Amino acid sequence: MSDKAPELFKQSTAALEKETQSCPECNAELVFRSGKKGPFLGCSTYPKCEYIKPLHQEQDNTNKIIEGSSCPKCQHELAVKHGRYGIFIGCTQYPECDFVDHTDQAETQTTDITCPKCQSGEIIQRQNRFGKLFYACSAYPKCKYALNYQPVSHSCPDCSWPIMVEKKLRGKIQWVCPQKKCGCKIEPAN
Repeated sequence: MSDKAPELFKQSTAALEKETQSCPECNAELVFRSGKKGPFLGCSTYPKCEYIKPLHQEQDNTNKIIEGSSCPKCQHELAVKHGRYGIFIGCTQYPECDFVDHTDQAETQTTDITCPKCQSGEIIQRQNRFGKLFYACSAYPKCKYALNYQPVSHSCPDCSWPIMVEKKLRGKIQWVCPQKKCGCKIEPAN
């Protein structure tokens, strides 16, 4: 690292501090805040003054058109887009056409286990936006029953809950009751 680097850092920090001393709209002090899009400077008199300044540059959200592709709904070209949950492929005619390609997402798999909470849905395997698998009722949003571990069609011997979940505890596979009040653990028969 060069000897000039710390000096340049101090100069840029000093310039930022000069710039952030007062709000350009009401001359009040600006303070560091954090939001869902990252850190920003905001007026200390919020909500009277709603001035904000992001601390990072916005990403380039230009869509890259996929040559030779066509939307199955409207026959226009498809593009690689940047969205709230990452990169995806969608129609260039959005919002008139709402086609989105979901081929890279994990397909939901059924477990053939009836939901113990609502008795009408079925427990299916799903994937959250970070790629982690979980198991939830197919009747969502009416029934919000969900499990983090794979369900097993075996009733709990202690509380008679209709399902148990399979966990690996201390190197051994065990079936555990998903009811927090129960916590029964058994070893599955091979």
